[in-house]
Amino acid sequence: MTGPQVNDKPGGDKPDDKPARHIYGPRPVGALVPALVRPAFRRRAPATAQVLADWELIVGPALAAVTTPRKLFSGTLAIGCAGPVAMELQHMAEPLMARINGHLGRVAVTRLRFIQDVPPPLPAAPPPRPQATEAARRAVESLPEGKLRDALESLGRVVLTGRPA
Repeated sequence: MTGPQVNDKPGGDKPDDKPARHIYGPRPVGALVPALVRPAFRRRAPATAQVLADWELIVGPALAAVTTPRKLFSGTLAIGCAGPVAMELQHMAEPLMARINGHLGRVAVTRLRFIQDVPPPLPAAPPPRPQATEAARRAVESLPEGKLRDALESLGRVVLTGRPA
């Protein structure tokens, strides 16, 4: 006598459970992306990565020079900055959050948290090339001595070397 068939496979409740098959041949690139980016997104969320990458574009070069986004977690963006800058940013919090959220295309930042952080010192510029300094001096030697001549010579050094002396 034959009774109802029972599936003896663990975890299988249907008799027609099939083992997972490997797909051979071409696959859409979109199917591969989740497996590739999963390790990166474990370390940093996509919104955080975008804010870090586009920080200067979002806040402008002046604020980007004195601030650094640190972490975006549960709607709170932690920003590293010096003490006086934090006070200024507290007054600009609403427009700053609007700019960040506008850049991201969704409301990702609902609160700002400021972390006291001393920015690293800027590296010293190398001295200008002697040829550029000499060329700038020769260009203004026909002018009378004074502040104008000194300013034009300094301008010439910057133009010829691409960096201030």
